[in-house]
Amino acid sequence: MRLSWNEIRVRAAQFVKAWQDASYESGETQSFYNDFFEVFGIARRSVARYEEHVRKLDNRAGFIDLFWPGVLLVEQKSSGRDLKRAYSQATEYFDALPERDRPRYVLVSDFRSFELHDLDESREFAFTLAEFPQHVEEFGFIVGVQPRTFRDQAPVNIEAAEIVGGLHDVLLEAGYPGPDLERFLVRIVFCLFADHTGIFDQRGAFADFIETRTDIDGTSLGSRLVELFQVLNTPEAKRQRRLEEDLRRLPYIDGDLFREKLDVPAFDSAMRRQLLDACRFDWSQISPAIFGALFQSVMDVRQRRAQGAHYTTEQNILKVIEPLFLDDLKAELQQIKRLKRGRAQKLRAFQQELGRLTFFDPACGCGNFLIIAYRELRLLEIEVIRELTAATGRSGQQRLDATQLSVVNVDQFYGIEIGEFAVRIAETALWMMDHILNNQLSLEFGETYVRIPLAKSPHLVCGDALEVDWPDVLDPAACSYVLGNPPFGGFVHRCAPKQDRTGEVLAQLGATGGRLDYVTAWFLKAGEYFRGRSARIAFVATNSITQGEQVSQFWPALFERHGLEIAFAHRTFAWGSDAPQPAHVHVVIVGLADRKTVPAKRRLFLYESAKQDVEETVVGSISPYLIDADGLRDPHVVVERHRDPLSGFPGICVGTKPVDGGHYILDRDERAELLEREPGAAKLIRPFLGGREHINGRRRWILVPSEGSPSELRSMPQVMRRVEAVREYRLKEAGKLGQSLSDSPMQFHVTVIPDAEFLVIPEVSSEHRKYVPIGYQKPPVVPSNKLLVVENANLHHFAILTSAMHMAWLRLTGGRLESRLSYSSGLVYNTFPTPPGSPDLNELEPYAQAVLDARADHPGESLAALYDPHVMPEGLRRAHAKLDRAVDRLYRRSEFTSELERVEHLLALYEQSNTPLSAGTSGRRRRNPSSASKRHVWLHEGCRNQIADGLLDPRDPGPIERPSRSSTCELLLDSAS
Repeated sequence: MRLSWNEIRVRAAQFVKAWQDASYESGETQSFYNDFFEVFGIARRSVARYEEHVRKLDNRAGFIDLFWPGVLLVEQKSSGRDLKRAYSQATEYFDALPERDRPRYVLVSDFRSFELHDLDESREFAFTLAEFPQHVEEFGFIVGVQPRTFRDQAPVNIEAAEIVGGLHDVLLEAGYPGPDLERFLVRIVFCLFADHTGIFDQRGAFADFIETRTDIDGTSLGSRLVELFQVLNTPEAKRQRRLEEDLRRLPYIDGDLFREKLDVPAFDSAMRRQLLDACRFDWSQISPAIFGALFQSVMDVRQRRAQGAHYTTEQNILKVIEPLFLDDLKAELQQIKRLKRGRAQKLRAFQQELGRLTFFDPACGCGNFLIIAYRELRLLEIEVIRELTAATGRSGQQRLDATQLSVVNVDQFYGIEIGEFAVRIAETALWMMDHILNNQLSLEFGETYVRIPLAKSPHLVCGDALEVDWPDVLDPAACSYVLGNPPFGGFVHRCAPKQDRTGEVLAQLGATGGRLDYVTAWFLKAGEYFRGRSARIAFVATNSITQGEQVSQFWPALFERHGLEIAFAHRTFAWGSDAPQPAHVHVVIVGLADRKTVPAKRRLFLYESAKQDVEETVVGSISPYLIDADGLRDPHVVVERHRDPLSGFPGICVGTKPVDGGHYILDRDERAELLEREPGAAKLIRPFLGGREHINGRRRWILVPSEGSPSELRSMPQVMRRVEAVREYRLKEAGKLGQSLSDSPMQFHVTVIPDAEFLVIPEVSSEHRKYVPIGYQKPPVVPSNKLLVVENANLHHFAILTSAMHMAWLRLTGGRLESRLSYSSGLVYNTFPTPPGSPDLNELEPYAQAVLDARADHPGESLAALYDPHVMPEGLRRAHAKLDRAVDRLYRRSEFTSELERVEHLLALYEQSNTPLSAGTSGRRRRNPSSASKRHVWLHEGCRNQIADGLLDPRDPGPIERPSRSSTCELLLDSAS
């Protein structure tokens, strides 16, 4: 485990003190850098060597003071020497090195001062020896951590989307039909763009046509625009000879953009002015990727949720495409540029390879990913052409063959999208991006380079990607990369038919769970699409696919059935959208490759918090939880639901579930009314606490009629009315489960009424809290099924469960309800790895009591208030910090510096404590039936009917449910837990 930055800074301070008097180059350099690397916990001899001999380009011999091939070159001088000359000498060595050995970083120093040069990012860091502890992060590459930055796009795109959204609204309000409105808007935006970017020969031709050739009251505007569209769809040679000059000089566009006839929209003077205002906006400054935001600005919010559409910023698109293909292509080009011989030939071959790459987005929406990928590919090609021009000695001002200058074109891009409007937008935006890059090419080489008419088109199919056969869109043998941002919709947000259909698709593709997020189908279809072939895949997804039960249901199918590995991944970060009303979600990015071609070094992008800048680290393998898996025997290990605690802790169960339609649950007023009318019912009413009541200090009560004798109940007509109401509810409104319970309405479906103090864990808690507010309750409290109950829990159990270690495990393995943490007995509590060995857990009890005492210091305050991260009392904060340190020490001696370190450590412990790998398996753990433990499960007698109806599996009836002593239950012995 690498050192924390705090530890490194302490070591750096000690290094400064030890070397503050160093000054002589050859006598002390080696000792100096041996100690320098030890600051980072790295033995110098394991990575770098001294006095590396190199033959410089002028054929003179040289010696590099310290050399780490591919990473670092150090040129060390005596105190007071010129560091600029030292850097010049270092660059001579750099140029003489073989391409594979050229480092990213150059460090020059005179013992007193340092200059670190990052050659990839063109950045320089200068500081003194005394300042070294404040600059250790700049040397993150020594421990495998490097900073990364990504670009974002300008706000002008949002303004453009809002303008088009306004046009949409006025036309829709005027009654212009939906499908024609969508096509009409796409054409208008293309014309606005063409008017400002040179597609139309005369800048402002479109605006002039509207202003001078249409009536001021707007009555003729619609028909004249339809006429203009028809002209743009007609080759110049076939146009009418008496056509107005304004129209005749417009170019032929082709590409199907203007081919289909539309109904004529009706305008008035205000709508005409709005269109003219849109013409005055500078459309040359927008990126065609604005089309995604445009689409969101005109979509109904409910439709957006139903489709799971979340359009992305350029910054986030680059997070996908850079590690998927762009970084490798850029690195390859840089290698070619450094060649001394055969460079022109290699450049031509590289350009031709760019023209053969294909990109497939099977949920392309408005094409944002394809558009930005195309832009980056063309920009890379322009750099190639620039180098070719220099290599062949041809002047940039000489005439170039425009038809052969660029080989990269929009027909290399493929996609599937369910909405026809989005398909048209994506197609048009790719043409717009093509024109922007053609303009750039023209400026670069002094010749006008255009592709009008549009001879080639992207291959975009309108259809449901889960129904369309992907090889019909693009042969997988010809596909270079699959990428995109598929729909995110979780199981509960899908309608029943979509749940059923998605479940069928997932089952066919090897998934074992029925409640997987919609996005998982795209991963599995991509795996099936590439099956047996070289695969490169990268998708954005909700972070829920790397948390909770979905991990064990989804990832083994990718690993085992489809033979894929995680090549790179971005851990959870906040999603950004260029739409006016962006979706508020947290996502991950996962890049996959087939097992045969996956790189040996995987790239993992980490975020200290969901909104902070990204930091890259290189690891040997990545777990499906998107953590460094180098410390695991099986990098594919997943946490599967367990029925009994691996820790040996007391059993856990859900609280009482009445299935009563609300007739037994009482608020303050209902309780008062019942007691006023029936005072004898007081003995049947108990406090009833769920997660909300426990956390927020609220009060509810529950009527427990089964605790009354028959004669007592006969004397309570108000109670019996509620019993009868429950019978009716179960019989008519609660489905098969309710019907099975209707004959015994005084009994609850699950009854948990503890007779001694018990520990409770809220089923759901805010993700913003550092700690889930776990606590104790006492009889006569009845816990609801929104609380998990641990009876016979000691203070050391409380200490472990409320610690930062357990909270880290919860965030790793627990599910999510929206973004809130969802605690699971089978996945979180029962699987939690307790400290290794046999530590004395009783040592934790004073720390646990200190936390409880710190809470008690604030009587009347709810747990919600006490655990609000913004106002948490300092005494409580300190008590938790001390408890965390005490628990951490039981797991390992060295300090945990992040939650990521904790989960990596815990997952390794889980792997050790779980059943060993069986011989001949492909990485999945198999349970040994003969070693399965027995367990007792108390079930309401009505559950027999559920088993008979197929609603309940007798081998897996759910969490342990302990009945009250007054319940009528049946004891089942399950010998195969």
